[in-house]
Amino acid sequence: MVMGTRTISPAPVAVDSFIPRHIGPSAAEQQAMLAALGYDSLEAFIDAVVPESIRFRGTLNTGPERSEAEVLGSLKEMASRNAVYRSFIGMGYYGTHTPNVILRNVMENPAWYTAYTPYQAEIAQGRLEALLNYQTMVIDLTGLEIANASLLDEGTAAAEAMALCFGSRGSATRNVFLIGSDCHPQTIAVVEARASARGIVVQVGDPRTFAFDDTVFGALLQYPGTDGAVVDYRGLCETAHTAGALVTVASDLLALCLLAPPGEWGADIVVGNTQRFGVPMGYGGPHAAFFATRDEFKRLLPGRIIGLSRDTEGKPALRMALQTREQHIRREKATSNVCTAQVLLSVMAGMYAVYHGPAGLVQIAERVHRNAVTLAAGFERLGFAITHEHFFDTVRVEVGAHGQEDILAAATAHRMNLRVLEPGTITVALDETTTQQDIADLWTVFNNNATVDFSYAEVAAGVDARYDERFRRVSPFLTHPTFHRYHSETEMLRYMYALQARDFSLVHGMIPLGSCTMKLNATAEMIPVTWPEFGQLHPFAPTEQAQGYAQMFDELERDLADVTGFAGVSLQPNAGSQGEYAGLLVIRAYHQSRSDAHRTVCLIPQSAHGTNPASAVMAGFSVVVVKTDTDGNIDVDDLREKAEQHAANLGALMVTYPSTHGVFEARIKEITAIIHEHGGQVYMDGANMNAMVGVSRPGDLGADVCHLNLHKTFCIPHGGGGPGMGPIGVASQLVPFLPTHPVISTGGTHAIGPISAAPWGSASILPISYVYIKLMGGEGLATATKVAILNANYVAKQLEAHYPVLYRGQNGLVAHECILDTRGVKSASGVEAEDIAKRLMDYGFHAPTLSFPVAGTLMVEPTESESKAELDRFIEAMIGIREEIAAVERGESDRENNVLKRAPHTAAHVTSDEWDRPYTRQQAAYPTQFTRERKFWPYVGRVESAFGDRNLVCACPPIESYATS
Repeated sequence: MVMGTRTISPAPVAVDSFIPRHIGPSAAEQQAMLAALGYDSLEAFIDAVVPESIRFRGTLNTGPERSEAEVLGSLKEMASRNAVYRSFIGMGYYGTHTPNVILRNVMENPAWYTAYTPYQAEIAQGRLEALLNYQTMVIDLTGLEIANASLLDEGTAAAEAMALCFGSRGSATRNVFLIGSDCHPQTIAVVEARASARGIVVQVGDPRTFAFDDTVFGALLQYPGTDGAVVDYRGLCETAHTAGALVTVASDLLALCLLAPPGEWGADIVVGNTQRFGVPMGYGGPHAAFFATRDEFKRLLPGRIIGLSRDTEGKPALRMALQTREQHIRREKATSNVCTAQVLLSVMAGMYAVYHGPAGLVQIAERVHRNAVTLAAGFERLGFAITHEHFFDTVRVEVGAHGQEDILAAATAHRMNLRVLEPGTITVALDETTTQQDIADLWTVFNNNATVDFSYAEVAAGVDARYDERFRRVSPFLTHPTFHRYHSETEMLRYMYALQARDFSLVHGMIPLGSCTMKLNATAEMIPVTWPEFGQLHPFAPTEQAQGYAQMFDELERDLADVTGFAGVSLQPNAGSQGEYAGLLVIRAYHQSRSDAHRTVCLIPQSAHGTNPASAVMAGFSVVVVKTDTDGNIDVDDLREKAEQHAANLGALMVTYPSTHGVFEARIKEITAIIHEHGGQVYMDGANMNAMVGVSRPGDLGADVCHLNLHKTFCIPHGGGGPGMGPIGVASQLVPFLPTHPVISTGGTHAIGPISAAPWGSASILPISYVYIKLMGGEGLATATKVAILNANYVAKQLEAHYPVLYRGQNGLVAHECILDTRGVKSASGVEAEDIAKRLMDYGFHAPTLSFPVAGTLMVEPTESESKAELDRFIEAMIGIREEIAAVERGESDRENNVLKRAPHTAAHVTSDEWDRPYTRQQAAYPTQFTRERKFWPYVGRVESAFGDRNLVCACPPIESYATS
């Protein structure tokens, strides 16, 4: 037998390895890209990109890579250590039934959870309509005139309300904020922490004793109260307004289906949580908080507002309105640092209202209330006193000190959680999931663990669940046709998919946004989020019932500490902006502990993210701006000069690394040393951590604290603008100051107050990052970083002949993102960066980051998850657009009426009977072979932003307005 020669291929990657599933380019594709850049190996390339002075040469101790089945199996075992009891705790968190049509087709649907914040409105019309539904729901139920598109949680919303009140009515002498003692304790604590940093004096007391003198600028009430009481606050509102103060009411949307809305009896602001509108408790989050106020405060309103505008053809079009209010534009003059909203969760809550409609919501609310009244009547039969005559879902029972422990023991035996409000007093909160059997079991628990001699039906027949005229809601709500049209599952499903089809997400193509890291959110990472062991836990359940969560928190904190090189981690901040705020408060507390409370100057480079200066002001710092040089780096001489100038009062430096300009600044250790030499601490913004994991560590560079955007580097999806998580890692001297919580103790020995309403923020999405880290292992995480840097440099190299790359690091290379300078074409062609962004939609792409950090540029971050084929498609599109610009420059295309200026092109445009444009329909809609095969159509033409701001409409308009337009 003659043996032929054969090629021996390298050993194949294990079929169950997750790493090549997460990393887009294959090994062969990586070699091709490296060759295009002039390097033989990935390691040699990284050595050329990353300065040796900052390089981490160790091995991450996050364990080896593991298969999806192995990680999910071990996590399921961990989750089994969580005990899901029947929760009657309340305090703003309730059991709810997520309609399965919403669970499967929104919450678990990557077309909804992988979309980006809707800055490019033309390809986000579906999400924008869903958010407009949400705003309409909030406006109608609260009785106010304007609402935002969600905030992070109820505590944050209340703190933002205090800030609005202070911005409108406060002063150096009018600086007192009153809080009702019947507000939820976590809300009080979050507001107190925020007030302390701003020099606001908080007074907590019985609202009946509030004294509105000339030092008071606002008050916060809870309606219904944390103990269930429904109180008539009309007189209090009149007194407050007479004294020049504003009134905020924290409320419950389900209760407001039956109760008179606060906006009708004097509230200026109404806040709360939409969690019970179909969003699982999730051990604290993520949930969408709501914030409604009067029209006069719209320019002080925190967060995002969705407004109705029109496109260039006059068609109604939605967009984010009044964007000049946003923190990324106003910086240290911002009224808030809120960046991440809770879009995915607000979409769910809004869809819950669409699905049930007003009649359905009233039916749910009436069932909850009738159950509560029936429960109370049964308790009275057992000889217990019910404290309050008027309540919605929470019954306060006076049990006496002697019976309390027996009741709690019986409740534990029945796997129930009750709330001890104070010795001798127990509250029982009911919700949508409460059954008649639950009520019978509660009576048994309160009856010495013996079955009662009366039935639910018997007691219910004798109660009157109606409210009197002081409290009963008489005004209609959710009158728009959207809330009446989609009550069958068939109609609901079609409605959601119609909206989904109007949105561009990662299921359609690359979203190459610099500093936003739109990478793979793997299905395996997402699956545990909806496991009941994670999703159905109340955040204030006894910690012994959450041992699985505790183990996951412990492991995740250790892994994040190892990745960053820090001594301790807090998982509490539930957004990147909140991480910034938390980190600065920790630094502030550290200085105060050393009798250095005067250290309140914060140095911030010109290139910093817009949230940085806003967060610094919120945390009580004054901002001093540091120059950047012509290469985009921090001007070290200017930094040193300002550090010396402010040495006596220097508190902190905020620095983003790699820089916002997409380069590794080689002098970063010198920069941090200068700050330390002059008594300050270094806060590092971790937004660009995707360029550092396994390659460099903030703690090794001299940073003292760093927040991590888990919704960027660690795979929690953006969800169209939220949820997010922003944990902080800190050096050893700052560990004692990590944030605590008033209900479940967390943090250090000298902890700052809580940042979030829940002890571990949005706990139920932490499994996403946990699974990602375990799937990749330490080596895989480092490889992901290296490929992210490779992809960015490949794009920069292929496009540099067509668009100048604005900033580069050593060896002419960039980090994980590159800035394409499009300013040079404007004078010759009139084409601007925005025109390129809109034209990219016709090519089947979401635009890169537009005009940040440099006006007139595009910042591109491809991430490690995009394949070489997708990168080449983007490169082809950008080169094609450059040729279209060149045609204008040569005079072959009209300067105003061309394919760029009139982009994007909708299906209605290119199929209309009339075509008045000096280019072909094919050029407009199908500029590449890919678009001819897999076209994504923008739903509207270019949106007129100015029109929407001049004519602000932020609720669903009457259906007639669509017909007339």
